Amino acid sequence: MNGHAVLGNVDMPTKGAMVILRSNSELDQWLAAAGGPIHFVPTMGGLHRGHQQLIRAARGAGGRVLVSVFVNPTQFAAGEDFTTYPRHPDRDIQQAADTDAVWFPTVEHIYGDANPDRSHAGSGPPIKPSLIQTLCGPWRPGHFEGVLMVMARLLERVQPALVVMGEKDWQQLTVLRQCLPALCEKRCRLLPVPVVREGDGLPCSSRNSRLSPSQRRQAALLPQALGDAEAAVQAGERRSAVLEQLVRARLDATELRVDYAQLVHPLTLQPCPHLDGVALLGVAVHVGPVRLLDHRFLLSRQPIIAIDGPAGTGKSTVTRLLAARLGLLHLDTGAMYRAVAWLMLENRQPIRSDAALQQLLETMELRLAWGDHGQQVICINGVDVSDAIRLPRVTATVPRVAALPQVRQVLTRQQRAFGQQGGLVSEGRDMGTAVFPNAELKVYLTATAAERARRRAADMTQRGQTPPPLATLEAQIAERDHLDRTRTEAPLRQAEDGVVVATDGITVEQVVDDLEELFHQRVPRGAEPWANTEPVA
Repeated sequence: MNGHAVLGNVDMPTKGAMVILRSNSELDQWLAAAGGPIHFVPTMGGLHRGHQQLIRAARGAGGRVLVSVFVNPTQFAAGEDFTTYPRHPDRDIQQAADTDAVWFPTVEHIYGDANPDRSHAGSGPPIKPSLIQTLCGPWRPGHFEGVLMVMARLLERVQPALVVMGEKDWQQLTVLRQCLPALCEKRCRLLPVPVVREGDGLPCSSRNSRLSPSQRRQAALLPQALGDAEAAVQAGERRSAVLEQLVRARLDATELRVDYAQLVHPLTLQPCPHLDGVALLGVAVHVGPVRLLDHRFLLSRQPIIAIDGPAGTGKSTVTRLLAARLGLLHLDTGAMYRAVAWLMLENRQPIRSDAALQQLLETMELRLAWGDHGQQVICINGVDVSDAIRLPRVTATVPRVAALPQVRQVLTRQQRAFGQQGGLVSEGRDMGTAVFPNAELKVYLTATAAERARRRAADMTQRGQTPPPLATLEAQIAERDHLDRTRTEAPLRQAEDGVVVATDGITVEQVVDDLEELFHQRVPRGAEPWANTEPVA
């Protein structure tokens, strides 16, 4: 950007110049002339490297980038640092160099003539009480209601296609995701950005500027204490009480005043008595006049995504694409059952549980590998059956084979072995209920029988096979659904804490986008040990 201009009763500045907006009318004029989607970065000023990372993310997503600078009074309690919060508008303009416009609204611009004291916080969107029972909730009553109120007003006025926010305050991000109408109703999309840290490990924060050199050295012990907890997890510790006390003891020894050190579930923000998968260890401390937050996501294993649903809903395609996007392994459990069905057909093994089947299962060697182009290769007893298991005769046999207790016991044991280290996306019919009940994300994909029949016919045609009439395929699908749902061994059903995603009328890419967003509500981008994040300064 080359300089900046103030928008008044003049034409829009030439392309490449940042616009400074100081009234609602100037904002409305800029929005009307901007054209295309608006990507919005709401801030309270005191911009730093963390904010610059948000701006880069907004810029990288395309569209025009708007940054707001507004210190919101409704989220500060009496005695908190509202009056001393860093306010440096000229410096903020410099820090927002890659922005199309910076908006400096006043209290009147946001709240009108009403006095926006904390008594008005109830006029915002309703908040889920469970989300503010832990972490900062008990320590800052009314804070999150004030955040919701101001964000609802900001988004209503800007109407952005994308809002970009940091993961530094994970509780705030979670409250907004689950309670802000614009996000819940998908009127705009939220792009979370990982925490950016200083060279000493402390998260970038506007409040850091208020620390003296000695207080800054003291504050740097906060991320070190969280690192100790992470090391304890790597050494095998899983008890939340031990992890919380370890952090608190380290901070107490440095004379930092600790509000809390809590291990909670990332999505529900409820306490985790035992670490199994991914959890958030959040800490708040006081350093001199400043209250600082930090957190660490602790992983006892890499995350697991379990995708269930009836046949023909696109599970395999969605799972493969989602795994590739997240850098996780694709565990195609349906292919495992198909491989066993193929083996039984090849050996003329009757579809029933008996000693001969047990012998077949005990001597088979089932191997899953990944080909040069990311495709899953299925080998059984040294034979590549990746294509053969898709033949119609195998497809017709799979439901009866999968219902055999002996088969399910053997394959479930193999699947759980894959899941011990995590880091996979699995698909099948009982992944979230029987195989991986502690998966971070459980999805139940569904679609109408007519839509699934159409997809099956298209898939068969693509493979060079001649599909039967759609009515026949639809009847076969309905029969398979009935068998899968009524069998006594691991029947098809949605996990109680699973998310239903209907795939009718939407593209595969849209489904994958939705699942990626659901995943990052549970596992932040900054917590992915397999992902590249911005290095510290």
